[in-house]
Amino acid sequence: MPEPSLLERTGVSKATFERLVAFRRDLHRHPELSFEEERTAGRIAAELDRLGIAYRSGVAGTGIVADLPGREVGPAVALRADMDALPIAEQTGLPFASERDGVMHACGHDGHTSMVLGAAELLAAGPPPPLPVRFIWQPAEELGEGAKAMVEAGVLDGVGMIFGGHVDRHYPAGAFAISDGAVNASTDEFEIMIAGRGGHGARPHEALDAIVVGSLLITALQTVVSREVDPAHPSVVSVGSFHAGSAPNVIADRATLEGTIRAQHPATRAHLCASVERIAKAIGAVHGAEVTVKVIPGTPPVINSPAMAELARRAARAIVGESGVVPLHTANMGGEDFAFFLDVIRGCYVRVGAQVPGREGFPAHSSRFDIDEDALAAGAAFFARVAVVAGEALLEEGRG
Repeated sequence: MPEPSLLERTGVSKATFERLVAFRRDLHRHPELSFEEERTAGRIAAELDRLGIAYRSGVAGTGIVADLPGREVGPAVALRADMDALPIAEQTGLPFASERDGVMHACGHDGHTSMVLGAAELLAAGPPPPLPVRFIWQPAEELGEGAKAMVEAGVLDGVGMIFGGHVDRHYPAGAFAISDGAVNASTDEFEIMIAGRGGHGARPHEALDAIVVGSLLITALQTVVSREVDPAHPSVVSVGSFHAGSAPNVIADRATLEGTIRAQHPATRAHLCASVERIAKAIGAVHGAEVTVKVIPGTPPVINSPAMAELARRAARAIVGESGVVPLHTANMGGEDFAFFLDVIRGCYVRVGAQVPGREGFPAHSSRFDIDEDALAAGAAFFARVAVVAGEALLEEGRG
């Protein structure tokens, strides 16, 4: 007998799959930036009305929160999707490419939104889940601010566990990458302002060159990760912006450096932030320049506990079997504000395979990014199944 197709393995009907594809393509045509997701939220609300699922709109600005009752009363299992697009001009050539100039779903959030909506349809059509399920459609993940705003709006009240995920071009549709420990890095930024003393380029001894101080600082910052951090702990310090000077024959009196600090371990994160400030001020002192350092906190690292990762693996195995569940191949240094949810309650963040067959894989945030839409069925089935598995686990804890 031939192997069953991915759609057959997920248990998602052809009609439901076609609705998810159409929904995702509609969102892709009409992308909206962070905290501007009004149309997207309206489309989600219309589908929830069709399914008869109660919801609240306008949460943290444009967020949607829906609740499906469970078989028993108790803490809910939350399923989260992000909704926002990026300020990127699309170059995919897809028939459903963005119709908004300079705005594109280049990170797959149209897919995430569709998957959680698909899970809502699957759960609403079947027997009640063991415990209530809360569906969270969150704005502004790309700014790293939406999840925090949703938490502050109380979306986790009465929730026992939360699950989220991201499409990933490194894995084929039907594969789930689920790992214990850190799966995303923290995303702090820094700004270093150097005040020297300007002068004529022909008489450097009369000046204090802010460009020289900045250049030395950039070089010194490269030693923080290589000499101060355990090599087993993935970390990054990158200077992405260096502004100084006004003319070729003028020694700059001021310079500004901006960069990012990434870490997968909380202690390493704290050490890197402190080291950037320490090194910047020390180099400034050596050269007699006034240096001001500002570290801007970003999202924490996303860290899956072993117990929560195993619940997610159990749900994925029920859909795609043992071979379809793999660990992350490499450390992911990208950020994800799902971390703010995990700071409050237990949960797990997974990667959903979405590699487009036979095509070069363009990375997220590329103007040519796309996904294999079969991932919509796999993701919807996973989210529906993990709501059941986690609900059963919460009930078992309550009996214990």
